[in-house]
Amino acid sequence: MEVILLEKVENLGNLGDRVNVKPGYGRNYLIPSGKATPATEEQIKAFEERRAELEKAAAEALAAAEARREQLAGMTVTIKAKAGEEGRLFGSVGTTDIAEAITAAGVPMERSEVRLPEGAFRQLGEFQVQIHLHSDVDAEITLVIEAE
Repeated sequence: MEVILLEKVENLGNLGDRVNVKPGYGRNYLIPSGKATPATEEQIKAFEERRAELEKAAAEALAAAEARREQLAGMTVTIKAKAGEEGRLFGSVGTTDIAEAITAAGVPMERSEVRLPEGAFRQLGEFQVQIHLHSDVDAEITLVIEAE
């Protein structure tokens, strides 16, 4: 299935690229989420008319992500959690907890933007956490988990 990308999609292409994807991926994810449109003649013409508008929106989204990265630079977030004597947590600190703590610190954050490739934290300590703000913009914060 050939589609035209309406925004940059990681590991697929940039705005305006015509790419071939599996039919299910295009039909069930890209098109309903507004990231792509089918590459028919009429859709190609409509896209070319809207190209400047879409490029402007993409540039604004990138600028907003860059501004948020500047706010996050050097940020340290502290979360208090119940823990045993050996420093193991009763439960864990996950993406939702981290996103709420960053939002409370003054930078709006969605839990889907927090990346924990090794899973939730289950120990007390200091950790580096990756924040994925945009397909081109990543930030890193320091997370400190303390006992209550």
